[in-house]
Amino acid sequence: MTTKTSARSRFAVFDIRLVIALLMGVYGAVLTVMGAAVTSDADIERSAGVNINLWAGLAMLVVAALFVLWTLLRPLRVSAENTDSDTGTDSDTGTGTDQS
Repeated sequence: MTTKTSARSRFAVFDIRLVIALLMGVYGAVLTVMGAAVTSDADIERSAGVNINLWAGLAMLVVAALFVLWTLLRPLRVSAENTDSDTGTDSDTGTGTDQS
């Protein structure tokens, strides 16, 4: 049972949703800090009176949180056939999986 759990956790590390959440979170944090601390009044005037860095950063942080929530609520499901992909053997019989 521990090999199935470790294989599932190994595949879950490569879940693309977490990679997207990480990227959106980092960019969102940078934009939020830039919008809150660095943006000048001239920059706000150039963007039609809206602090676009702040709002875009907050939106990206919300999207990143939604991706993490999605990953937690619906984790990857790895079938038993895919857990022995490193060895190229079928998990039930121990034989090769090539059907030719």
